[in-house]
Amino acid sequence: MKVHEYQGKELLQKFGVAVPRGMVARSPEEAYNAAKELGAEVVVVKAQIHAGGRGKGGGVKLARSADEAREIAGQILGMKLVTHQTGPEGREVRVLLIEEGLSIDKEFYLGIVLDRASGRSVFMASAAGGMDIEEVAAKTPEQIMKETVDPGLGFRSFQARKLAFGLGIPGALLTQAVKFMQSLYMAYEQMDASLLEINPFLLTKDNRLIALDAKINFDDNALFRHREFLDLRDLNEEDPSEIEASKFDLNYIKLEGNIACMVNGAGLAMATMDIIKLAGGEPANFLDVGGGASQERVEAAFRILLADEHVEAVLINIFGGIVRCDMVARGVVEAAKKLNITVPIVVRLEGTNVEEGQRVIRESGLNFTVAKGMKDAAEKVVALAA
Repeated sequence: MKVHEYQGKELLQKFGVAVPRGMVARSPEEAYNAAKELGAEVVVVKAQIHAGGRGKGGGVKLARSADEAREIAGQILGMKLVTHQTGPEGREVRVLLIEEGLSIDKEFYLGIVLDRASGRSVFMASAAGGMDIEEVAAKTPEQIMKETVDPGLGFRSFQARKLAFGLGIPGALLTQAVKFMQSLYMAYEQMDASLLEINPFLLTKDNRLIALDAKINFDDNALFRHREFLDLRDLNEEDPSEIEASKFDLNYIKLEGNIACMVNGAGLAMATMDIIKLAGGEPANFLDVGGGASQERVEAAFRILLADEHVEAVLINIFGGIVRCDMVARGVVEAAKKLNITVPIVVRLEGTNVEEGQRVIRESGLNFTVAKGMKDAAEKVVALAA
């Protein structure tokens, strides 16, 4: 789950992380009042969407008076902000953050993320702050310093000092930098975040270290421990299909292809997408219906898949371990009848009661094609989509 910058900063403040003074505005008049209350010579009007690159897209602007803040707010609110992370369709701006302007001396990058290769969190730092970190990583990876964190020991002060020295932070500010980084890691760990980025991490001309931006992603699997975070969710920033999928505990991610996939198990779902591409097709989604693929969940999955107008064929790939193939097959048939599905469907079943499951599919009288193995399934669904 993602949150807005202003929400992330409010959370970080609770852990002692320094952030600029700011106020939320949802109308030009609120932006005017916020600028007046902040009383800064310059305020920054920042669009709040779940995507980076807002400045390049025209979503971050300076205002030198409350009147100018109101005028800029009127321009940004309601606009379709297009960045390299939103895609060409962009995101509508509904919320603004009005912040005090700060005198910038240097900009750095700080980030914490789970490294799945090592099974540990990694604290990253770079002097190339304010830039797209993906671009830095691709072109000049040597500019990114990394410290792997032992989960039993946590992020140690010597690691923070090492990163601070590497960034070139003045010696007089070393203690402040160490405290900032350790507070950041404490927030990351205690909130069960999967990603925490400060870009830029700012050194001001009056020698303060401040989080000028904040990006936080939470681990969905840990949200049961943080029910209060659910109130921070902005459904306007999420794909409607993904919102619908979450209601049925379906793991769904929309992609750009034309072949929809319904699979039980995340690993099998990824392998299914790979083999579709190997056969020359493009998957339209990732969809894991889980181990208990009941008729209700299968029906919900079909509705979500077919809501994508680009879908021209569906591949159902089920391994019957926890769930029986015949039970899934009956759920698929009933759901297909109920929803009047017209696109071709390829079904690959394997595992418990597979023969009975295949019989149910063949005798359904619907537009199903039974496949023998994943390779056969991928080739058939790609041909039908074409």
